[in-house]
Amino acid sequence: MVDFSKSQKLKDMISKAIDDHVLTKDEYDLILHLASEDGVIDRQEQILLEQLNEMIETKFVKLVKK
Repeated sequence: MVDFSKSQKLKDMISKAIDDHVLTKDEYDLILHLASEDGVIDRQEQILLEQLNEMIETKFVKLVKK
């Protein structure tokens, strides 16, 4: 069963990072924790994480310490 509140929180955090063009290391760690806390990364979560990582790699979203 999909936890929609978890999926929505994950989506909201990633959307905020995209809007801000900045993501702290702590926020990134929390996103990874949310995605994997149930032991399964579902397809929707995988797509969101892939998109976020691509944006970090292309520097569209900057990963910062704080």
